[in-house]
Amino acid sequence: MAAVYRRELKSYFQSMTGYVFIAFMVLFIGIYFMAYNMMSGYPYFSYTLSGMVTIIMIGIPVLTMRSFADDRKTKTDQLLLTSPVSVGKIVLGKYLSMVTVFAVPVILSCLCPLIIKMNGTAHLKADYAAILAFFLLGCVYIAIGMFISSLTESQIIAAVGTFGIILLLLLWPNLVGFLPTTALGSLIGFFLLWSLAVLIVNRITSHTGLAVILEAVGIIVMVGLYLIKKGLFDRALTNVMEKVAITGVFQNFATHYIFDLGGLVTYISIIFLLVFLTVQSIEKRRWS
Repeated sequence: MAAVYRRELKSYFQSMTGYVFIAFMVLFIGIYFMAYNMMSGYPYFSYTLSGMVTIIMIGIPVLTMRSFADDRKTKTDQLLLTSPVSVGKIVLGKYLSMVTVFAVPVILSCLCPLIIKMNGTAHLKADYAAILAFFLLGCVYIAIGMFISSLTESQIIAAVGTFGIILLLLLWPNLVGFLPTTALGSLIGFFLLWSLAVLIVNRITSHTGLAVILEAVGIIVMVGLYLIKKGLFDRALTNVMEKVAITGVFQNFATHYIFDLGGLVTYISIIFLLVFLTVQSIEKRRWS
């Protein structure tokens, strides 16, 4: 894994992608920091980080788009897949190299709360907690981008797909209000979500029989619950989808100044899930 990590990290700076990404991030951190904290006098660095949540929606897809798509297009992935290194270590090596590049501007931003303190009132605990949440949110986005990249050989498709998913996650709290709240509407929504999950499983495993069984079991269980206790589905879809808004965890740190430990565990769990899905996606190609 260490060899893969060093190789990938080196490639990001040989191709200038790493330098461009770091410069891009530092530039906008500086712009928001000057606008919010220095000129407007806001004592919390979290104002700057809240603005950066939108900016990383542009930067992360550029960082992750080549993680697996480029290897697949140039066929160099065959060298990795036939090496004695396990797929899990390959995926972790690539993922940690991207996290390292992302960590550079985040570490540099740790100086900003100290600058605020030198010029007046500062809230260091709240600021550094918000930086931690921002870092883990970025790690989640990197895991999303890596998984998308593992599904295609086109860097453009990988970048656009990652951008689209991150944009959807940012807009999700506002979109939830358009979901149906009736029991029947919730049932249909859960049908669609379950079918999407089964489709992903089938895409990763290529096991049609398993997909059919999962789909049938899901339908039977949901219809059974609906017939037995219809009231259970009232606003159920909305309530479940509201919890998908992963940016809400960061907002707890940045806006409400709450140390949301459960939210950080959620971020870490999502990262592990996406890394696992990426491993399964690569394993499928390895044996196909």
